[in-house]
Amino acid sequence: MFNGGGGGHGNQSQQKAKNFLGACKRLISEIRGKLLVLLIISITFATAGSILSIKAPDLLSNLTDEITTGIRPDTEALQEISTLIAENYMSLDALSAGHKPDDIVYRGTTITLEDQQKFGELVKSIDVDDKNDASAMLKKFDELPESIRSIVEPKMNLERINHFVILLAALYIISSLLTLIESLTMTEVTNKFAQQLRGQISEKINRLPLKYFDRNQTGDILSRITNDVDMVSSSLDSSLSTIIADLALLIGTVFMMFKTNTTLALIAIGSSLLGFAFMFAILAKSQKYFVMRQAELGKLNAHIEEVYSGLNVVKTYNGQKEVNHKFDQLNQKVYESNRKSHFLSGLMRPIMIFTGNFGYVAVCVVGAILASDKVITFGVIVAFMTYIRMFNNPLSEIAQAATNLQSAAAASERVFEFLDEPEMSDQKTLSAKLDRNKVKGDIEFKNVKFGYDDDKLIIHDFSAKAKAGQKIAIVGPTGAGKTTMVNLLMKFYEINDGEILIDGVPTSTLTRENVHELFTMVLQDTWMFEGTLRENIIYNRKNVSDKQLYKICDEIGLTHFIKTLPNGFDTKISESDGISAGQKQLITIARGMVEDAPFLILDEATSNVDTRTEEAVQDAMDKLMEGRTSFIIAHRLSTIKNADLILVMKEGNIIESGNHNQLMKQNGFYADLYNSQFAL
Repeated sequence: MFNGGGGGHGNQSQQKAKNFLGACKRLISEIRGKLLVLLIISITFATAGSILSIKAPDLLSNLTDEITTGIRPDTEALQEISTLIAENYMSLDALSAGHKPDDIVYRGTTITLEDQQKFGELVKSIDVDDKNDASAMLKKFDELPESIRSIVEPKMNLERINHFVILLAALYIISSLLTLIESLTMTEVTNKFAQQLRGQISEKINRLPLKYFDRNQTGDILSRITNDVDMVSSSLDSSLSTIIADLALLIGTVFMMFKTNTTLALIAIGSSLLGFAFMFAILAKSQKYFVMRQAELGKLNAHIEEVYSGLNVVKTYNGQKEVNHKFDQLNQKVYESNRKSHFLSGLMRPIMIFTGNFGYVAVCVVGAILASDKVITFGVIVAFMTYIRMFNNPLSEIAQAATNLQSAAAASERVFEFLDEPEMSDQKTLSAKLDRNKVKGDIEFKNVKFGYDDDKLIIHDFSAKAKAGQKIAIVGPTGAGKTTMVNLLMKFYEINDGEILIDGVPTSTLTRENVHELFTMVLQDTWMFEGTLRENIIYNRKNVSDKQLYKICDEIGLTHFIKTLPNGFDTKISESDGISAGQKQLITIARGMVEDAPFLILDEATSNVDTRTEEAVQDAMDKLMEGRTSFIIAHRLSTIKNADLILVMKEGNIIESGNHNQLMKQNGFYADLYNSQFAL
């Protein structure tokens, strides 16, 4: 469990993430190579689908007008026929004078004199005020002469109707296919991008110095790797291509509305401007809460991980109430940031729905007035109803996508903040290399100085020599710098000044990987991972036979335990299994013997076991130390009595050195420390 101020990073992230546009720009810039190509394809298909959709209302308007024309009588033709007959047909007085009206040919149909007479008689039967009203004549449609009725009766142009229907169906099918391809492609992009981010994080972890993990809580780091990456992936999937496609649909719809009718276009757009204003105001207000949500979630995860790791301590000291109280506080903060962010972002959709419905009403009222004045046709109103839906849907979806993009921006900044952390120094220029099979085993510390902060040294001027095969014990009170010296030896930290030499070669000229392969470490805290016992022992080593394993386990007294397991070496174990501390320590010692490195570090390796188990572990460690230069850190001084050299540290300096007998004769700090452990 790493301790430290994870909250500081959360606050820093919160401040940086206020730059919403900057966060989005960084997020998009990280999508490169094949993923960028797929993203462009996805956006292209989404845009193409939107453009095709824009043509649909125009076709729908034409289809509506065609159907409307086909289901009602042709009043204009009837009015024209009435005028022609009136001009051609004379009164009975004219007929008696010998004048005979001619037959009329209208739209290829002949209206005979007899039909004209019938029509004239029909007109006489209509009220005087309605004689020039075609609709009044249509009330007596069945009484019209056959020739005239054949001209004005409703006729469906099925060929044109089928043409429009086929075009509409094809357009909708192609648009749906393009949208499907866009959706599949975008899902591939976001999943691959999330995979890429996790890979970068995994590699980054190996390049970060230990001080980063000392200063940040484990739960917060895990939250960046899991919650934040998932948030980036899911939010991008539902927002990026949606915004581009909806913008294209929005622009295209506006163009088509103005092309169709300027008056209705201004009314439809004007009713939606209010929604736009509210949307941008809410975006500006809610961004900080999305950032706060991710930061507070990281703190909550850090607390949960911390409590879970120290659950035994919590229960032993009856700290459940305090732990629960802190959890409730952190949980409440997550709840509040969630509530505020979702409340504000949730306002956008109902606002856009309201403005959309208001636009429907406005267009219907004004459209009806214009249609009654014959300025537009009924089909134009139908088209505008579709245009309003097409105009408002993108607005609502853009609002929702903007909400998702806010979450992605907030989460991505936490991820990129982690990826931008300063790394350990580059080692590409280091050319020296020590072969683990040829190393003699000499180690020398020369005037080593170190501090976690440059202005505060904790190792002041450390010098010591260890010859090949020696057992070097480092003792001293807590905080003396014992473990720090081991970390410097392993190059977990870079020294401020001085040198550490292995067989005369400065470790500053060796890569960390080269240094690590020279050492075996057995720590106070044992580590088991989910897997078989065999996998736990031969961890990261290849070609280890069962014969070698049994030999090693026999030497350290682990064979009996293995025989009690149902499947021997192939039994699955984990850290949570009921394996005793002594057995776990023996397994880690076996792991070290398999590693077979020339140097050995034992850091409080027996502090977690009882006295009787300590004897078994000590015997196993003696086997492990044979032929190796060993560094032993121990608080139980009885375990290092046989060390070749004991270095006594206090406040970062060596104050005494020698073997056990020599130090006891000096009757100094070591003697006091040793005697205090056996005082009654």
